[in-house]
Amino acid sequence: MKCIIGLGNPGKKYNGTRHNVGFMVIDELLHRHSWKLNKSKYKGDYTIVHLDGEKVLFLEPQTFMNLSGDAVRPLMDYYDIKLEDILIIYDDLDLPVGKIRLRQKGGHGGHNGIRSIIDHLGTKDFKRIRIGVGRPTSSVSVVDYVLSNFSKGESEAVSDSIGRAADACEAWLSASFSQVMNEYNQ
Repeated sequence: MKCIIGLGNPGKKYNGTRHNVGFMVIDELLHRHSWKLNKSKYKGDYTIVHLDGEKVLFLEPQTFMNLSGDAVRPLMDYYDIKLEDILIIYDDLDLPVGKIRLRQKGGHGGHNGIRSIIDHLGTKDFKRIRIGVGRPTSSVSVVDYVLSNFSKGESEAVSDSIGRAADACEAWLSASFSQVMNEYNQ
């Protein structure tokens, strides 16, 4: 089974915020196939589906971003999901809005959700899709910035990056992650 995990914060208050682009990608994938997150266990909302001949678990942790590992690790253990079969999607301040970057492994880069997952898994070696949210250009704190909504001027680029990230997730079900990286990191 493969597991695609979108990071974000639970609750309507955070819908559409920069920190929730991981949830937005999962929501896009669910919307494309008329699926819903219909299970809750271990602090996560998820569903298990069959897509392109592959069994896939889509997960949105409900722990708040900084504790994402509290939901990821128990579900991996419960369903016996191997490390090489997980893909984490999250926001990245170091990429401009509209950019996505796929990586096989890496550090947390200051992202507390990824830090939590690394701590719970005991490794940095997991696949990820980073979605650019840009950096604040004013005196707004990083915390306030990632918890803010995208501007109207950014909406097209955000929508495009969410769609491309969802496409990359689907491509990974039938191709190696290296092939998917080569196609989507251009």
